[in-house]
Amino acid sequence: MDTNGFFATHPVFSIDEAAQTLLHQNDRRRAVERLKHHLEKERLKLVSRGIYAVIPPGISPKEFEPDPFLTAIAIRPDAAFSHHSALELLGVAHSIWNKLTVYTKRRRKPLALQGNVIQFREYPKFHNWMDSKGLGIQSIERRGKMLKTTGPERTLVEGFRQSALAGGLEELIQSARGFPTLDIDLLMKVLDRYEIANLWAAVGWFLEIFQKTFHVTENHLGFIAQKIPRSPQYLERNQRGGWLASRWNLILPEGLKKIGAPDEH
Repeated sequence: MDTNGFFATHPVFSIDEAAQTLLHQNDRRRAVERLKHHLEKERLKLVSRGIYAVIPPGISPKEFEPDPFLTAIAIRPDAAFSHHSALELLGVAHSIWNKLTVYTKRRRKPLALQGNVIQFREYPKFHNWMDSKGLGIQSIERRGKMLKTTGPERTLVEGFRQSALAGGLEELIQSARGFPTLDIDLLMKVLDRYEIANLWAAVGWFLEIFQKTFHVTENHLGFIAQKIPRSPQYLERNQRGGWLASRWNLILPEGLKKIGAPDEH
């Protein structure tokens, strides 16, 4: 592949990708020398150490911000997007957010771009002994690249687990209600991996509200209800005040009252 062809198919790339594709060998030094000319000609922008982005014609390097999703996978090819980043890739995000979250085998410090911050986090450890890193993960195409992301079911559960990474509870719920479908069996598998009563309760409450939307049966709700806390619990740590969703023994923030009662949607 020639340089122009490589730039056309690799909007953001690592020095290792350039060395392997352009030079057909792992000679990083020669690759850096080859790319230096294009940096000087402002065809490329150095995003982070060893990571380059192709600058579109007519845009100055100072004004140009590379695609943060493609930047993340250039830095960590094993990356799987989660939380609000997953909501965006799945096409249901209610609001624009400038923080991306990815799971990766090796954690690294956040990368600040001009308008976004990429947070690299290790995969969560499940209570279940099974290796569940691939559970509820799917692939989505973006500008010719296949990106891994948590699917609707895992995104919903992990959004309730760490709502701040999903833009807050209201953003999570308003976004998740837009999922075309939910695989209830897969949803329960994800919940089972965490074994956290509050998560069962939060998902049960959500499914009761949107029971018609996602074709949730009473049997499903009844099964989930067996997993909830024995006494009322706050959904979020450090939460004060709120209202009780009595069926689920869950104390929710006042702001969630306006979302609606069961079967309204």
